[in-house]
Amino acid sequence: MTLQVFGHKAPDTDSTGSPIIWAWYLSEVKGEAAEPVLLGEPSTEAAFVLERWGLDRPRVAESFEDGTPVVIVDTNNPAELPENVNALDVRAIIDHHKLTGGIETKAPIEITVRPLACTATIMHDLMGADAEKMPEGVKGAMLSCILSDTLEFRSPTTTDRDRAVAEALAGDLGVAIPDYAAEMFAAKSDVSAFSEAELLRMDSKAYEVGGTAFRVSVLETTSPDQVLARKDALMSAMPQVAREDGVDQVLFFVVDILREEATLLVPNDLVKGVAEKSFGVAVGSDTVVLPGVMSRKKQIIPNLAV
Repeated sequence: MTLQVFGHKAPDTDSTGSPIIWAWYLSEVKGEAAEPVLLGEPSTEAAFVLERWGLDRPRVAESFEDGTPVVIVDTNNPAELPENVNALDVRAIIDHHKLTGGIETKAPIEITVRPLACTATIMHDLMGADAEKMPEGVKGAMLSCILSDTLEFRSPTTTDRDRAVAEALAGDLGVAIPDYAAEMFAAKSDVSAFSEAELLRMDSKAYEVGGTAFRVSVLETTSPDQVLARKDALMSAMPQVAREDGVDQVLFFVVDILREEATLLVPNDLVKGVAEKSFGVAVGSDTVVLPGVMSRKKQIIPNLAV
């Protein structure tokens, strides 16, 4: 059977591009039939990347039959994967997030989890010399993944290796990183067509802290005022999104890429307490600015407290 390669639900650029990269490698280099798949519609930035590099949009899979052979990339969290993930034939996991636990496999598998900013960087290193064989579109996807996850090297998750791989790819492609990153972030920032519920789910992950279940949502943008102008509607939508998604509360962070700070919406006393305990700030209104906070993986999730 054809291997299905996918990342997490609500696919961002890394969870859209990395399945494409690894499916190419498995199919064209390793000789294993593989198909990239998405667990939802791609983000606006990811859709831009697909069009910019002439890549076919992977099909969106609602479910998989038990026993389907799969490779999981850019996550190891069962909450972000198909409900029957433990009934799938998981062959490998490639990720850069902390281990969550809960995935069971039918046999020993290859697992690569490295402290880099981007899954695509890990894939580049796993390929070794074969990375030179990547066609232009796949190289473009890899560059895009790295620039997205590092916020053009602004994120504290950025490593020297992420930067070196991105700069080498940009050189091969004849791309000026500042110009291309600006195009990507402009696409990421155009969220005018999305409802409040869609914005709350667009780049979100489920986490439990101290017995409280959260949907931790991050919206990275170069135009934060456009999003914050909708804060009342966004906060009004949170209870229904939380009920539908089986969590207690939505935490919504608007990350200002250029100012390198995040604004957390504070709809109630629960979130106020989380903000004060997690980030050591005093909350006096329905928003609070968190200077320097840009990474959910490194700065938000590890600090959450209730």
